[in-house]
Amino acid sequence: MDKRILISETSRETRIAVLENGELVEFFVEKFEKSRLVGNIYLGQVENVIKGIQAAFVDIGMEKNAFLPFAEIGDPEAIDSLIENIKDSQEEKTIRQTKKKSRRDLDKVKLKKGQEILVQVIKEPFGDKGPRVTTDISIPGRFLVLIPYVEYVGISKKIKNRKTRYRLKKIVDEIKPKGFGVIVRTVADDIDQEVLESDLNTLLKNWKKLENLVRKIESPECVFQDMETASTVIRDFLSHNVSKIIVDKKSLYIKLNNYIKTTSPEYSDVIEYYNSKTPLFDQMNVEKEFQKSLYKKVWLNNGGFIVIEHTEAMTTIDVNSGKFISKKDHHKIALKTNMLAAKEVAKQLRLRDIGGLIVIDFIDMVDMANRNKVYNELKTELAKAKASIALASISEFGLLEMTRQRIRTNLLHTVSEQCPLCHGSGRITSKASVVTMLEGWFSRFRHQSKERRVELYIHPDMAEYLKVTAKNIIRKIQWKYLMRIKVIQDISVNVDDFKVFSIKEGIEITDKY
Repeated sequence: MDKRILISETSRETRIAVLENGELVEFFVEKFEKSRLVGNIYLGQVENVIKGIQAAFVDIGMEKNAFLPFAEIGDPEAIDSLIENIKDSQEEKTIRQTKKKSRRDLDKVKLKKGQEILVQVIKEPFGDKGPRVTTDISIPGRFLVLIPYVEYVGISKKIKNRKTRYRLKKIVDEIKPKGFGVIVRTVADDIDQEVLESDLNTLLKNWKKLENLVRKIESPECVFQDMETASTVIRDFLSHNVSKIIVDKKSLYIKLNNYIKTTSPEYSDVIEYYNSKTPLFDQMNVEKEFQKSLYKKVWLNNGGFIVIEHTEAMTTIDVNSGKFISKKDHHKIALKTNMLAAKEVAKQLRLRDIGGLIVIDFIDMVDMANRNKVYNELKTELAKAKASIALASISEFGLLEMTRQRIRTNLLHTVSEQCPLCHGSGRITSKASVVTMLEGWFSRFRHQSKERRVELYIHPDMAEYLKVTAKNIIRKIQWKYLMRIKVIQDISVNVDDFKVFSIKEGIEITDKY
């Protein structure tokens, strides 16, 4: 598989596209005014503990408090030990547990308001929700992940070869200092001991800096900041499959090139600087594919299509046969469309980075064997991405429920803002309903005020509707209430809204009545 990473930096954001065999499969956006939080470690202060939802809210110095579920607390009985280990000069360190938490363990959580606690961001803030955090602190490197105060060695599950797993575990056991846990990442499968030891030493230096900072500062404060998105993509994706890394900003190219030379010099010939008048994403045909990823409707090769809808609670995906219809064999058409849809859904979830609860409405299939084929196809395609998933079987109604790990904000919400007219619903008040609102407003106004002259500001399209379709409704209102209404067309007024000003007082009185 040929994989390419394209990185384009503008005055306001950095965009990263990952292509596999020429097809856009992942897209990352980092805005300069909103830096990446996942991976950052904070010395926070417990703001509130709510036993009813088994969670705490932690002040980490941001506008919204971080959300800490009890399930994300590594060892409830040693919650204070992490900071104590750092601040105290004792030789004996408290080792955190790594066992799976039970309900009884969660009941042992004894957080208190005002308590200092070390937490790490695992999910970006979204909407009205603050970032999600954990007390299971870890620092990722190119080949290894360092976990303080845990006696543990783990090997990535994606490294399947038993001899390779044994070799790596033996190396880490030899180089790992006491009181630290280490996880070997997938990209380290063919790396020798010298390189792994160098990566581990870098991680230990970063941890030592964090410890020194915790001793000096007061909460809330950031004590460790992970790399920006471009560097983390290089760190997490760079492998023998990557044939090219193309960067269109000279300063960023130099920075990434130095990082690759330091951590993986064998890949230093992969990165190159793009210097052309034609934008990089246009040259590589990425811009069009990116724009398509923002559409609700995605067409399938056979004329069918899927529709992706985002709601507060979940993402729904509807599968339609579209133009691919036939009276002869509905079952075959349904199966073929659903199989194509399963592949496309997996691709779109990865590309748009959609997480949380997802419900897919496949075309009805009576045959259980066909349902299993579609289920297995979707599961196989979803496994190509790194995100953790959980799938339920397709129900008799054709519905499949699944969850997908959400770390970043999905692509649509990253590059778009909520419409001020429809407030995210995709619909606005009809013109007929606006007329009803107008009539109601003037009725209240005349019953509560003796004023006879006002100015009505409305959108030009609404003014035309009032005059033609609504048959001069303003004139009728004037005759009914014996008043004068001066209509002023204003393009700045929303088409489903209006503003009324008092001529006598010279102020807006819309909200008064």
